[in-house]
Amino acid sequence: MPTGARRDPLAGFRFLIELDGIIAGGFSEVHGIEAEIEMEEYREGGVNTYIHRLPRITRQSNLTLKRGLSSSNELWIWFKAASEGWMSRMNGSIILLDADGSEAKRWNFANAYPIKWTGPELRADSSSVAFESIEIAHQGLTVDGI
Repeated sequence: MPTGARRDPLAGFRFLIELDGIIAGGFSEVHGIEAEIEMEEYREGGVNTYIHRLPRITRQSNLTLKRGLSSSNELWIWFKAASEGWMSRMNGSIILLDADGSEAKRWNFANAYPIKWTGPELRADSSSVAFESIEIAHQGLTVDGI
């Protein structure tokens, strides 16, 4: 790449999910890559012009991974085990690929476990792709290199 050439913005349609070091597959959508600092308001006696806003805790959203239905049952097996009390927490990453197929960015999540699995909507009058999704809770996001 020539000096000074920019590689952004990165396209948001080529990404993979890695669970415990193994690529679990490509997904068509990922929702929940977000964090929010919860704020507490404190009113000081005698001060009527403003309210103190103090940071409390950082909340992480659940991740929802959506993909076209495949012959792989790994996500269903993980969810089924969790629903039967065999909670298997996994560390993972959402890997964004650039136009060349090389890793451009990685968001890591820790101690994830499945909390919801949604099977495909099967409709005889539709030619659209059947999708499945899994929602996972986790204990925090980090970004590689930061």
